[in-house]
Amino acid sequence: MLKFLIEKEFKQLLRNPVLPRLILLFPCMMMLLMPWAANLEIKDNNLCVVDNDHSPSSRRLIEKVSGSDYFNLKQNASSYEEAMLYIEKGEADIILEIPRHFEKNMVKENKVNVMISANTVNGTKGGLGSSYLASIVSDFSNTSEAKPAIQMSVLNLFNPHLNYKVFMIPALMVMLLTMLCGFLPSLNIVGEKEVGTIEQINVTPVGKFSFILAKLIPYWIIGLIVLSICFFLAKVLYGVAPAGNLGTIYFFACLFILVISGFGLIISNHSATMQQAMFVMFFFMIIFILMSGLFTPINSMPHWAQWITVFNPLTYFIQVMRMVYLKGSGIGELGTQFIALCSFMLFFNTWAVLSYRKTNS
Repeated sequence: MLKFLIEKEFKQLLRNPVLPRLILLFPCMMMLLMPWAANLEIKDNNLCVVDNDHSPSSRRLIEKVSGSDYFNLKQNASSYEEAMLYIEKGEADIILEIPRHFEKNMVKENKVNVMISANTVNGTKGGLGSSYLASIVSDFSNTSEAKPAIQMSVLNLFNPHLNYKVFMIPALMVMLLTMLCGFLPSLNIVGEKEVGTIEQINVTPVGKFSFILAKLIPYWIIGLIVLSICFFLAKVLYGVAPAGNLGTIYFFACLFILVISGFGLIISNHSATMQQAMFVMFFFMIIFILMSGLFTPINSMPHWAQWITVFNPLTYFIQVMRMVYLKGSGIGELGTQFIALCSFMLFFNTWAVLSYRKTNS
């Protein structure tokens, strides 16, 4: 009986002229566009410099800043007031003001102050831009001293080149699986309700468990195929490959797909129309994605928000993807995530089975 139900689901899916193409096109577009768009690196900040010293040292500092990938020297202003006009016009993002006697104070007193002013209408851009500029000025100061007191050597673990795509691509794969394996099941049963084919199933001796299992298995297979496409595109397009075992990722992906598909079926069971199911699923997807640590670190959230992330299944699978991709973690180091995903899987799918009302009306 289960075999024929699964066959029905695949035939129903392939009969739709849009869905099969969407399932293949969606991961390709996501992997092509999102790693470039979902990038919190702030580059090409427009810089305005106010050089009140006009010394060789101040010119070297300006050359060092403008030679960075993070800044474009757009304007040289004669005063701070003139520089502020460029900020107000949107022609500059950051002002670097070099005071008088900059070189003299640096040589004689080994101490100098510069002023950095950033346009923080966009708080992220302004904060990171001023931080980058402060780091460059600090590095210039250290290299200019005859005998620096402290020499630092920085080693970036797991992502030595600070490539943001290495950090984002594994999480984007999770978002992709969530969108496909969450939205499609959420529209499945309610779609049959609207068409009327659910009544034909209701008069058969098919049990609730078999019915829900037949709904889950096709999306489980689709999810693994889509994930494989993402692995291939990440390697070919960006040279990003997991440091750990692919089998570990597939193992946890099997659990996660059952979790999110089960959640979609719950929404489908409780919805009367496809429009209702779509809006309810969209509501939860926004919360899941924003509260998962995909774009912002969980540790940076307020304590009440961190407690919400405990009940978010995306949080655990994103942790798995990043730990396996970046650190090469194995199943033994992912015990917490395994227990959490298993718990979500049992809870959501049990709820999906119990909430399906098999009536003859």
